[in-house]
Amino acid sequence: MAERGRDTAVFHSGLYAVRCRYAELSLSQLLPLDRVLVGAESRRVGAFGGFQHLNQGYRHLQMFAVVTMHGPMGGDTPQRPELALLDLLRAYAHDCLHYGSRRRYISVGGKPTRTQYGINFRRPSGQSYSAADPQGSPHTRNLGIVMEGACDREAQRITREAAERADIREPEDTMGRLAFRDMTGTLSASDVTAKLREELSGEEAEYVERLCRFEAGVSRRYASFLGEFAPGEEENLHDLLLAAVISGDTRGLGAWLDDRHGPGTFAGVFRAESYFEPAALELSA
Repeated sequence: MAERGRDTAVFHSGLYAVRCRYAELSLSQLLPLDRVLVGAESRRVGAFGGFQHLNQGYRHLQMFAVVTMHGPMGGDTPQRPELALLDLLRAYAHDCLHYGSRRRYISVGGKPTRTQYGINFRRPSGQSYSAADPQGSPHTRNLGIVMEGACDREAQRITREAAERADIREPEDTMGRLAFRDMTGTLSASDVTAKLREELSGEEAEYVERLCRFEAGVSRRYASFLGEFAPGEEENLHDLLLAAVISGDTRGLGAWLDDRHGPGTFAGVFRAESYFEPAALELSA
């Protein structure tokens, strides 16, 4: 965009904020920009890109991120440069945390198998430390949801502050408003009504549906988790979670939870019964 004369200051301002903030969390090496692949144009009629685009995200084995430019993908220049830059900042800040999360791999049958990602663990046989949440649950006991929620809450905060510094205002049209609130973490459960869904069609409608599912299934559950286990101290627990995800060390987080909720809180909340099934132990031996 800079080559076409577009002002990209908001993105670079956000990059500086990412470096400073993540250094506080002991993440000194960010995802290299040359390992971020950005798709701006699609031959698919009606293609609509952005953070909630299908199959967008970080590939942990290849160690690169695949993202799309926000908005209609009929050409290589975004229709709304400011929104596209905010969306790219949110995606990059999010994927930097995935890139910087502690990971451990072993070889199983000649194939690399991830046994640790952040503060979640997995047996070589496939059993995860924490079980999936029941469908439609308003809260979470799943470490994957907690880590994803923590990463995106941080990315949204950085994006929101970048927009405020650049005085980028919320658009008035439906898609622009929803996208802006999604990028900046200001989307509410009441923002997407049944009537609004009826007004949208094609890939815009599909994009909004994915946006709603992510908000309900990840962001809202994570906010509920913070409110449940750290009322009045949500940001303290959030910071501890991010630091633990980056280091892979749960001791500080566990001690903080134990101090407020009693011994063994981390395991009591997150550990699935199936993690210690005899079959799992036998396969992991």
